[in-house]
Amino acid sequence: MSGFHEFIPIATVLLATGTVVAQVDESPLDLQPAVAFPDLVWSGWSPVTSSGLNQPLRPIVLTHAGDRSNRVFVATQRGVIHVFANSDEPQETKVFLDIRSRVTYSDDQNEEGFLGLAFHPQYRRNGEFFVYYTTSQAPHTSVISRFRVSSDDPDRADPGSEEEVLRIEQPFWNHNGGTIVFGPDGYLYIGLGDGGKANDPFGHGQNLKTLLGSILRIDVDHKAAGRNYAIPRDNPFTDRGAPVRAEIWALGLRNVWRMAFDRHTGLLWAGDVGQDTWEEIDIIRRGGNYGWNLREGMHPFGVQGVERRDDLIEPIWEYHHSIGKSITGGFVYRGKRLPEIEGAYLYADYVSGRLWALRYDATSGKVTANHPIPSQQFPVLSFGEDEQANAYFMVASATGKGIYRLQRTANQASSR
Repeated sequence: MSGFHEFIPIATVLLATGTVVAQVDESPLDLQPAVAFPDLVWSGWSPVTSSGLNQPLRPIVLTHAGDRSNRVFVATQRGVIHVFANSDEPQETKVFLDIRSRVTYSDDQNEEGFLGLAFHPQYRRNGEFFVYYTTSQAPHTSVISRFRVSSDDPDRADPGSEEEVLRIEQPFWNHNGGTIVFGPDGYLYIGLGDGGKANDPFGHGQNLKTLLGSILRIDVDHKAAGRNYAIPRDNPFTDRGAPVRAEIWALGLRNVWRMAFDRHTGLLWAGDVGQDTWEEIDIIRRGGNYGWNLREGMHPFGVQGVERRDDLIEPIWEYHHSIGKSITGGFVYRGKRLPEIEGAYLYADYVSGRLWALRYDATSGKVTANHPIPSQQFPVLSFGEDEQANAYFMVASATGKGIYRLQRTANQASSR
């Protein structure tokens, strides 16, 4: 994309054919990251293990329970969920759930571990929440489970309440996806990668007979056909019959990291990590095929690659590996602290450490702005938001100060 990495105020976006498709504002935003919760102490965590090995804190999910308590829940990749009051006052977290003994994680296979957390839309009533993790019971196996809060302490879950909802065998340790999120329709959406390695060797992305390489949509409030979930009747492939997996909502995805619903529009946004050359942002639609492994971004991929086709949905945005090599998808900002980015999609690149706020016109289907956010090139693991829709991002940290928020620069703040 011409001009993307040069921070030119207005950039002309070109397709590979050289056709001009849009004028995109790429002026930098006058924002900067700052440590959030600077005096927070993580209960039970130490930067060094008992055997003397380094053990950085890896916060992988930051979310809220939607229960009007204004608490913040942070899950770490090793399998601990912390909870604390949404305040910058000095405090120590409480351990909401510790399932480290059930979770497999190692630094040399760091796409496994505890990867997803979602609270039921009726959490205030039923106390249910859901997790996605790599189980220690079997090699390279992902589990989505239901847990419940304890009956006598709202800051503690019942570790014995686990009910396995879905188990997915993965051929390799990478490309696990891992986002779980409830949609506006009350169903649980699950992001799965293609199973790993390179090139999608088993062709999972274009195969409706496997759950891998897709986004699933399931009903966790009902059970059917011997499963601990049901399949919504309006899922796109329910009429195909076995062996097509009717849980699939969308397919043709390599490794969605991460996805989120826009609170206002209901659109499902996803950052799909590329392989050789292109990273992409997608709007996920019912029954959509996003092209992997026939396409990478807006381009043919590999020897079986194809040109644009009507049955394959193009990303709304892509960037070249000269800019970054592993997208970290975020969410559309709907908070009140920073009205200048209201309605913008926040995302980052894990390798280059760059941050952006992208604006998309759903009516025209075009990106109108992609604003860089100056930063210290953080390797962003994940984004999160609290109950008021304030934005955060997370990085691995040896000090425990791995949660950041955006704020105005000193010059801009003093001019307001």
